[in-house]
Amino acid sequence: MLNSNSASFWLDHPVLVTGATGFVGSWLVKRLLSLRANVICLVRDWTPESELFHTQTIEKVTLVRGSIDDQFLLERILGEYKIRTVFHLAAQAIVEIANANPLSTFETNIRGTWLLLEACRHSTTIQHIIVASSDKAYGEQPNLPYDERMPLQGKHPYDVSKSCADLLAHTYAATYGLPTAITRCGNIFGGGDLNWNRLVPGTVRSLLRSERPIIRSDGSFVRDYLYVEDVIDAYVLLAEALSMNQHLRGEAFNFSYAQPQTALEMVQRIISMMDIHLTPDVRNEAKNEIQNQYLNATKAKQLLHWSPRFSLEKGLHATIEWYRANLNRPH
Repeated sequence: MLNSNSASFWLDHPVLVTGATGFVGSWLVKRLLSLRANVICLVRDWTPESELFHTQTIEKVTLVRGSIDDQFLLERILGEYKIRTVFHLAAQAIVEIANANPLSTFETNIRGTWLLLEACRHSTTIQHIIVASSDKAYGEQPNLPYDERMPLQGKHPYDVSKSCADLLAHTYAATYGLPTAITRCGNIFGGGDLNWNRLVPGTVRSLLRSERPIIRSDGSFVRDYLYVEDVIDAYVLLAEALSMNQHLRGEAFNFSYAQPQTALEMVQRIISMMDIHLTPDVRNEAKNEIQNQYLNATKAKQLLHWSPRFSLEKGLHATIEWYRANLNRPH
């Protein structure tokens, strides 16, 4: 549920988005532009397949080419554009890549976060910093669902990188009073996600190609799934709430439908919705991944008055329709 004052809050508001060409970043930029914010995007790689480029949204933002690990550049952006709000989404977000290349994942997800927070500490204009963490930051916990009081104890490379980035955001809030807040979502899905090894886009693409959808695990792993537009609502709402309540500094919030699914259940749900009945290819190849992981979003509902606009079913329907319309588009 969004604040009714969103339009006036964001009008001409200078915002920096890191990770803007990513799946979630592209949706966030689109939303901020609809609210008439002044959006500055830090972009490392030129990715023409990104929604930010395909929809020509890139032409409506100030684009700065560079890397999250460039301290001087970060400080220049914050100062030159008088940035008031930062959405930090830049990350290496694929578990398999983290397992194969832990150093590059740590460089981006951990070092990139502390460099950005340090640049924000030196800024005279920063008012809100939203750090996009993940349910993976919790690591594996003995009790489910996970809530925000649980310790962050990632064990494997990707999980550890999110635990560390999350703790860094809390550290800068607790020690320096930096106006940070942290989001922890489950598996985000929606149109525009072109990482085909993720369960939802991979399954939809396979079915549209009349191929058996692949499940890398044994199918029993349990996860939360959250539609991308509900995630964007959460980011925007949290930034607005942070501006009105200093007690939210350093706080983390889970966002979830509270409707956990096994991988096999999720694939079967998509098969049923698309009415393309192909048997999943269950490969049982997943390594260094948590078996069961899902979130309690009570805190966000009580303190932020957040509620999702979409159901799991409605979000999947919108996602499937996006891929039907866009899968074969020219790049």
